[in-house]
Amino acid sequence: MTTALRPLSTGELLDRTFSLYRSHFGLFVGIFALPHLAVLAYQCVQVAFQSPGTQLSNILLNLVWTMGALGLTVICSYVSQAVTVAAVSQVHFDCPASIGDSFSRVRTQIPGVIGLSILISLGVGCGLIALILPGVLLALMWSLSVQAKVLENKGVIDAMSRSSDLTKGDWGRIFVIWLLFLVLGIGVSLLLRWPVEMAAGVSSIFALQRRTGGWRIALLVSTFISECLVGPLGTIAFSLVYYDERVRKEAFDLQLMMMTLDATVLPVSPVQAGA
Repeated sequence: MTTALRPLSTGELLDRTFSLYRSHFGLFVGIFALPHLAVLAYQCVQVAFQSPGTQLSNILLNLVWTMGALGLTVICSYVSQAVTVAAVSQVHFDCPASIGDSFSRVRTQIPGVIGLSILISLGVGCGLIALILPGVLLALMWSLSVQAKVLENKGVIDAMSRSSDLTKGDWGRIFVIWLLFLVLGIGVSLLLRWPVEMAAGVSSIFALQRRTGGWRIALLVSTFISECLVGPLGTIAFSLVYYDERVRKEAFDLQLMMMTLDATVLPVSPVQAGA
């Protein structure tokens, strides 16, 4: 292991985030792309079969399609996040990682991650509806829950409690990171959608017709690309925050060093050698 664990400043943590993203671009984009391809395919089918008009039956049918797309998007986002956490845990310590291996590592935890993420979303949503500030504070407290669930194999409630302990006293930095990647995500999405929106608008003016299905699919593709490009960054950053908080509060760097020394000193058994 060549990665040196030590407390990182916010700037160093962000630099490490983009460094990992650049050096493992195909890995992280591929992890987000695979689940979201299912979403894109569903949305394209929705465009093809969506019924025009304002009749009640058409409105209800379109509503069912939209709710299905929303549910599938949420699930795929949670899956991508869990798999990205597993991938970061490998590459951060200079271990080999692949898309297939990363999915394999979390396959048994995906239902728990989905349940955890839904519970967090409901809690944060209720907090935002109540007074806004409680929702923000809950989001900050639980921002490392998925990392705790995946990397420590915690239960749902234990993962949320673990995140609260790790983030305690460091909400300011976590808020800055959240805000940065939120703005980045919105900016990239608008940058990719704007040319398509402009082209679709010009086309509809000259053709004197409503936006066609082809332009709607083009917008869906632009959204898919922006999600695949920006989506991994926030998860990478908070996975690094997870390790950084453990270094600061639990001397995780010393624990890991001692484990490495023990593994070097202790003799390797035949079973270990053949593993």
